[in-house]
Amino acid sequence: MIRAFMIALCALALPAAAQTATPPTNPRVAFETEAGRFVLEVYADKAPITAANFLRYVDARRLDGISFYRVVKVQDRFGFVQLGLQNDPKRVFPPVRHEPTTLTGIKHLDGTISMPRVKVGSAQGEFTISLGDQPSFDANPANPGDNLGYAAFGRVVEGMDVVLKVFDAPVSPSATLRGGVFKGEVPVKPVRVLAVRRVKP
Repeated sequence: MIRAFMIALCALALPAAAQTATPPTNPRVAFETEAGRFVLEVYADKAPITAANFLRYVDARRLDGISFYRVVKVQDRFGFVQLGLQNDPKRVFPPVRHEPTTLTGIKHLDGTISMPRVKVGSAQGEFTISLGDQPSFDANPANPGDNLGYAAFGRVVEGMDVVLKVFDAPVSPSATLRGGVFKGEVPVKPVRVLAVRRVKP
């Protein structure tokens, strides 16, 4: 009788324990660059598809050796930096389904990392980090045409000063990439990414 009573008590306690279980911690990823180190929190809980795509590149070490190849400086500490595989067919994985900010709830705030794209569902291995809040990158269903923005999936949580160094480095007034694009946005000396690895939160 006592044994049966104790089993019943344990059964009642299980749902309460399940409710108080600590949710999994989002992954963190460190970038070791020529300008220093910064760390991202990857929002796998809010943007699982985009986060998984990014982590796939990290785990396959395909981001080692890439560079920050584009700096868009609208004004002091406002704009974005871009890095990635520059569509290298030997290194990019297939495109992933687009996760708009209206679905994930992740806004393009200062330090947010997201995936630029040409058309919806075309994003692969290119990434931007915002300097200052960039609401124009968020999805906005009220706008006409393609209004789904970029897919945000994380944010810099350590070393934002390193990202700012990349942002403030000189750009060439005449250099371009990919047959003539990004004029006035190409760094004179692109900052190289040495290694990208997961780290413990």
